[in-house]
Amino acid sequence: MKLLGLHHVSILTGKAERNFQFYTKILGLRLVKKTVNQDNTESYHLFYGDAKGSPGTEITFFDIPGLGHTYPGVGSISSTSLRVKDTAALHYWEERFKRFGIQHGKIEKRNHRDSLAFQDFEGTRLILVADNGEDGVSPGVPWDKSDVPIENAIIGLGPVTLTVANPDKTVQVLTDIMGFNQVGTYTSLAGDFPAIQVFATGEGGSGAEVHLEARPDLPRERAGRGSVHHVAFRVPNEEEYEYWVKRIAASGLINSGKVERYYFKALYFREPNHILFELSTDTPGFDVDEPVETLGERLALPPFLEPRRADIEAKLRPLDLESK
Repeated sequence: MKLLGLHHVSILTGKAERNFQFYTKILGLRLVKKTVNQDNTESYHLFYGDAKGSPGTEITFFDIPGLGHTYPGVGSISSTSLRVKDTAALHYWEERFKRFGIQHGKIEKRNHRDSLAFQDFEGTRLILVADNGEDGVSPGVPWDKSDVPIENAIIGLGPVTLTVANPDKTVQVLTDIMGFNQVGTYTSLAGDFPAIQVFATGEGGSGAEVHLEARPDLPRERAGRGSVHHVAFRVPNEEEYEYWVKRIAASGLINSGKVERYYFKALYFREPNHILFELSTDTPGFDVDEPVETLGERLALPPFLEPRRADIEAKLRPLDLESK
């Protein structure tokens, strides 16, 4: 049984309001779920994705006001990629970033694909990657309610980069336990460092890749606003989820066991370089409690938290988002 690819990436933000403005008004993503961190219901959890909230398109944020800044280093998910249709779209984004004063690099190759690195207002390290007709995991459905033209819209998650001091044990987890295959390498853009290793699962392509960067020169990351909390990988259904629960338990990796998130079932574990991985089911999806047409327009709570709605809402800070 193969993992299908990336499911979502979860990041820390210190200011949900500005985060919402950046990811919806500048990047043109849809707010597909406004809910709470189920492990700390006094914190918002915002999910941005494609028009339907499809698995493999969500970039999510835990809102932690007052959070300090990130000190980059190893033991981290050091960059998150977002897919666009083609290189022409990258040129559109290059001009859009200039217009909005967004910090960005130049269009350059990463693992044979044209790409454009940029950062949000909190220093979250992001990369746009161009599909250019490449085979692999299908893209999402562009959101057509923003001012970003459909042909340039973000259509899903691309590769995540893991930065570690020693990659050997991470490679073992990716290949021997999680079933990824090494499909290539490419030269580091950071300087004279080991080539970045590329691993893929499922149908492959940018929506199913992990890039592994060895940087023994760096200290351990100190997480803060803009740092990635975890990356989740797609499990198609509950039957295969049961298989992965048993497989991860048998591997000896310390893990969470089964976790019910309502929108998906989850399993968390840390690989040997301390990066948090999650396995998440595609089912039932974000439209299980809201129509697709109105996703993200109200505070959504799973059934096991709904009886506490009044108490949860009373303890949440006011959040003034434009949801349309």
